[in-house]
Amino acid sequence: MPTLLVIEDDSAIRRGVTDALRFSGYEVLEAAEGLAGMELALTATFDLLLLDLVLPNHNGFEILRALKEHRPGTPVIILSARGEEADRVKGLKLGADDYVVKPFSVRELLARVEAVLRRSPERPRQVRQVPFPAGVADIERLELRFTDGSREELSDKECSLIEYLAAHRGRAISREELLRRVWRIEPRHTETRTVDMHIANLRAKLRDNGSAPQFLLTVRGKGYMLQQEAHVGTA
Repeated sequence: MPTLLVIEDDSAIRRGVTDALRFSGYEVLEAAEGLAGMELALTATFDLLLLDLVLPNHNGFEILRALKEHRPGTPVIILSARGEEADRVKGLKLGADDYVVKPFSVRELLARVEAVLRRSPERPRQVRQVPFPAGVADIERLELRFTDGSREELSDKECSLIEYLAAHRGRAISREELLRRVWRIEPRHTETRTVDMHIANLRAKLRDNGSAPQFLLTVRGKGYMLQQEAHVGTA
């Protein structure tokens, strides 16, 4: 199940929200004020942020602005008693995906959480086979099948890497996002060469390791992505 981060200074509301989320099966991280909330928002691994606006130390707008600068693909739902149109517009313009005005029902909140997670760009679609110019990557069988009849085994991590990239085809994925989503570790604890080495090994297995890769592309300053459409023969 996805992991949610709840930043809310009202202890009764925070407890009610976190209890409801855990009862629904979600993993939950929580912070009671802006300083701890900012730290978790920028360093923890989670799939959705539920964010209060009025917080001690850092307000919700400051946390939202920092999050969207450093982790732009992370979805956010604002939880606030400030229902004025100007606040809603400001939150949405800063990148929030939804805005829930207090008081709200648990049922409404859970429905909004599910809706945002469904359309989140970081929530991968299930991919079973990934075509590439020389054949097909079979995620379930952990192998590459080439049009010439040959096969190449893939490691679990190589399969997870190509599956994640395929689920987000058309979007450049940063090293930091790959470390969080594929390796499930925080970038500050790991050298980024880990990702680069796996990309190089995967390119070699895909036979895409020439001077200008045609399938597993490097987007300068942004990360890696798969070619939009692979023209493939029958494997």
